[in-house]
Amino acid sequence: MRPFKLISLSLLLFAPLWLTNPARAADSLRGEKIVLREVDRTVAAEATVEAVRQATVASQVNGRVFEVRVDAGSRVKAGEVLMRIDSREASENAAAAQAQLIQAKAQYERTRSLVEKKFVSAAAMDKAEADYKAAKAVAGQAGVGASYGTITAPMAGVVGLRLTEMGEMAAPGKALMTVFDPRSLRVTAAVPQQRLAEMKGGKGEMKARIEFTESGKWIDAVRVEVLPTVDSRTHTATVRAYLADNTEGVLPGAFARLHLMTGKVSKLLLPTTSIVRRGEVTLVYVLDEKNPNAVPRLRQVRLGETMADGIEVLAGLSSGETIALDQIQAGIETRKSVKP
Repeated sequence: MRPFKLISLSLLLFAPLWLTNPARAADSLRGEKIVLREVDRTVAAEATVEAVRQATVASQVNGRVFEVRVDAGSRVKAGEVLMRIDSREASENAAAAQAQLIQAKAQYERTRSLVEKKFVSAAAMDKAEADYKAAKAVAGQAGVGASYGTITAPMAGVVGLRLTEMGEMAAPGKALMTVFDPRSLRVTAAVPQQRLAEMKGGKGEMKARIEFTESGKWIDAVRVEVLPTVDSRTHTATVRAYLADNTEGVLPGAFARLHLMTGKVSKLLLPTTSIVRRGEVTLVYVLDEKNPNAVPRLRQVRLGETMADGIEVLAGLSSGETIALDQIQAGIETRKSVKP
């Protein structure tokens, strides 16, 4: 049975290559004539989506996290409480500093009174004044440290990651969570330095389009900037392309492909719906305009860059040939024409 199955499969795959007189006409298939089209010449680079405004919230005091109010994905307002840290040690230090301030102030006032009565020297007054100012500064610093136990949102946005669980110990500098503004996004790509001259060779403002391969979406960048330094290890420059505000369906960290426009060029483009894939082989159904009743013929093609208007054809087709737009329907028609 296995040889029979292999022969049958071969007939189904390659019958369109030798059948020329089918019983059913293929004129019902929608076709398109492939001609050279002027498209944008681009420099493509893999990119990553990131938020323009994002921040990592870190602890500024030692203590145990005893309250967590938000989680990843939560929307927060600027100044909203995110979590609380047990900062009793800092509070006790603030209380002690406040007591020292009260004592230093009393000593300063007594010394000033004695100086007015000529009972102590001016040097004693200077020392009392210096002690009072130092105690006031220490009390202010300790009071600020006590307030660090309440962690608030630095901006309005969305919590990206929560890096600390309730009950864990926090320490100065330890990251607690990340917050980003989803309204402003950009993609960042590393472009080889040898392509920089090509990118900057055009006149006017640099333009780019951003391709999201999973969704098939293409978005025009509103602004493009090239950072003025090149990485000494990879010899690449960082390019940033900014999306319009409130772009939907795009998340930080997602993969994208950045297409930087450098000029115009003529190319043959295929619609994505017309391409047949057999493993690593790509084919299209070619229609015979002179014989409308002829079966579409499968022809292998070599593809190039994916663009917003289609996929570039490097070899296998010539300008002026007609292809079937719907490869599924073309395959059905060719199978119907196979004689039992």
